[in-house]
Amino acid sequence: MASTIVNAPCMVPSVKGFDSQNYVGLRPISGLKFSSGRTSISGRCQRLFVVRASERRDDGHVKKVEISVEECEAAVVAGNVPEAPPVPPKPAAPVGTPLIQPLQLSRRPRRNRKSPVLRASFQETSISPANFVYPLFIHEGQEDTPIGAMPGCYRLGWRHGLVEEVAKAMDVGVKSIVLFPKVPDALKAPTGDEAYNDNGLVPRAIRLLKDKYPELVIYTDVALDPYSSDGHDGIVREDGVIMNDETVHQLCKQAVSQARAGADVVSPSDMMDGRVGAIRAALDAEGFQHVNIMSYTAKYASSFYGPFREALDSNPRFGDKKTYQMNPANYREALVEAHEDEVEGADILLVKPGLPYLDIIRLLRDKSPLPIAAYQVSGEYSMIKAGGVLKMIDEERVMMESLMCLRRAGADIILTYFALQAARCLCGEKR
Repeated sequence: MASTIVNAPCMVPSVKGFDSQNYVGLRPISGLKFSSGRTSISGRCQRLFVVRASERRDDGHVKKVEISVEECEAAVVAGNVPEAPPVPPKPAAPVGTPLIQPLQLSRRPRRNRKSPVLRASFQETSISPANFVYPLFIHEGQEDTPIGAMPGCYRLGWRHGLVEEVAKAMDVGVKSIVLFPKVPDALKAPTGDEAYNDNGLVPRAIRLLKDKYPELVIYTDVALDPYSSDGHDGIVREDGVIMNDETVHQLCKQAVSQARAGADVVSPSDMMDGRVGAIRAALDAEGFQHVNIMSYTAKYASSFYGPFREALDSNPRFGDKKTYQMNPANYREALVEAHEDEVEGADILLVKPGLPYLDIIRLLRDKSPLPIAAYQVSGEYSMIKAGGVLKMIDEERVMMESLMCLRRAGADIILTYFALQAARCLCGEKR
């Protein structure tokens, strides 16, 4: 620090035995005079001392001058007030600024935004790495394979790449992940039986991660599309109809298999009717009462999922998913889905996609006491990445703003491919 505090000549009795040479940061100054119209106190000090804040003893501390509070107060009462910096001048307006009478406003909201400290004090929404769930793609290979439509994302080898990515995330406070498998085509079938193979890709990955990182919270995806030869979330009848109850039967076995491997939260994303209640009953019957269910409550038949389906090679072989995923035009229908999921035992309600559906996030936040999750999906991620590469936007700022908006709308947790990058940004801000 370069600041200097100058004390005016003391009007108090001198301190017996006081010698400025014994105190670091103090030195006598002569030749300065101070005029006062007040009556002086007998025993005026003849020395003036300058205290420099940057001067320290060898142990880093500044010795205090042994003058009592009463003596300091007496000096001020006598009119010998220590000097302080002057009031700064009012900043000048640019030439040509009109001279006007100030508006007579009883409230000026900008007052609470005038400095970084005030803005931080009144910030209504916060975000931290604890709010992120990191989606990770895994495959049977040993090498990490880049995903063309999702810059910065990879199909991770479950033995090495996955473990390394989780380690990076945990280092910056992201301690929740969700796994999505790229299943070999040879293991896919119309009924998706590989989904509940206890030695399948996802159960193996769960066991490996839990062995290395017991505190890691692992979410899993419960749906048949990665395992289906038809690419749909359920069993497809010969006339193209997605069979609801038969699919739910398979999903229950899948959820139990994942729980048995050590999953903390199972997440049915299939949008079949009644699956939350059936999965809850199946988990409880097998002794997994402690395993949470995060239901994809309001999952819309969105066009924002394209890059994700490339990542898992899980595009439907025919048709679309509009008979089970929600119509993007519908708002009130989300309340119907939320009510059913709550009654059936869901622990967390999820909205997907995220940013285009902020109104749905807020709707569920206002109507439900349960935690709300938002999925910032692959299309949202890829658009921000593309805009950043093309220098059309500031990628980091847009990323953080989009995540803050999801939180402001009411999301307690956010599934986002930006989890690692955003957490590093937040940690950098703290440093």
